[in-house]
Amino acid sequence: MTVHPANQDIRHHWSAEEVRALFELPFHELLYRAHTLHRRYFDPAQVQVSTLLSIKTGGCPEDCKYCPQSAHFNTEVKASKLMQVEAVLKEARAAKEAGAGRFCMGAAWREPKERDMPTLTAMIEGVKALGLETCMTLGMLTDDQAHTLKEAGLDYYNHNLDTSEAYYEEIITTRTYRDRLDTLSRVRDAGMKVCCGGIVGMGEGRDDRAGMLATLANLPEHPESVPINLLVQVEGTPLEGTEPLDELEFVRTIAVARILMPASYVRLSAGRESMSESTQALCFFAGANSIFYGEKLLTTPNPQENKDRALLAKLGMEFESTPSPTLPLKGEGGERREREGVCVMPSL
Repeated sequence: MTVHPANQDIRHHWSAEEVRALFELPFHELLYRAHTLHRRYFDPAQVQVSTLLSIKTGGCPEDCKYCPQSAHFNTEVKASKLMQVEAVLKEARAAKEAGAGRFCMGAAWREPKERDMPTLTAMIEGVKALGLETCMTLGMLTDDQAHTLKEAGLDYYNHNLDTSEAYYEEIITTRTYRDRLDTLSRVRDAGMKVCCGGIVGMGEGRDDRAGMLATLANLPEHPESVPINLLVQVEGTPLEGTEPLDELEFVRTIAVARILMPASYVRLSAGRESMSESTQALCFFAGANSIFYGEKLLTTPNPQENKDRALLAKLGMEFESTPSPTLPLKGEGGERREREGVCVMPSL
């Protein structure tokens, strides 16, 4: 069947002024634009679900000021060794039974060591064999490591920018912004999909939120997944006590991300535990269509699975069973229709 080609919605040349102007639109106008665009690419009633497991916790040499896993800060998180493959696969089976379509594995490293690569590839192969999409976040990668992960079957690699380039050194000093962009390039060159977003509520200004999103939107290819995290303040980290971000400003950030990257999944990530149902509902209307599912995100709390199901039921939404192609749907009506042989609703 005929599929619409990519169109003028997809841009890679956003100026800082254009992005700032989006943030400054009246709230209802911004959400209208974001939701209208969202429906061209996705079923607005479906949410993609991922589960995140910490496969190696704590002891990280990086000094990210938001992170309780950093060895630089005195938190309750203790360093642990890399998990065994079978223990990871047990968690992956449980995630699939609970409804997850993607299984994400995170290690608190600056970069993986070569001695760990065989274990990591075995994890990827085992999770893939369960019928789940695979994602890892392991820090920086060499070209060879990126290709090894791809050959093992890794679908996505997560490597967040965290914030704008201008604000970056206020948050992290042990690696540069260029380091992060270089890793993203290596992931792309290896043929993997990119999961890349950031954290808001770290004391940055609106210009920094706009700058981070503009950097993502101006990459040669938009990240297929864009996680937007709301800072979870952890005792013992330097950002403990930071003034919380206004929830409507968070919704604005989601809406702008949707407009800039209309064919990407925009994920509500860390911070949902503290959000009201109304705020999450606004985020879904503004274009968020992916969540992490489960009671913990690495080391921070996340809404319980039954709480998420109850909220989606209230909103008349459901978990996505089949990943949606990232091309526009035919038309913008409310009827069901097919795209590349997959029956979907009008719509990341």
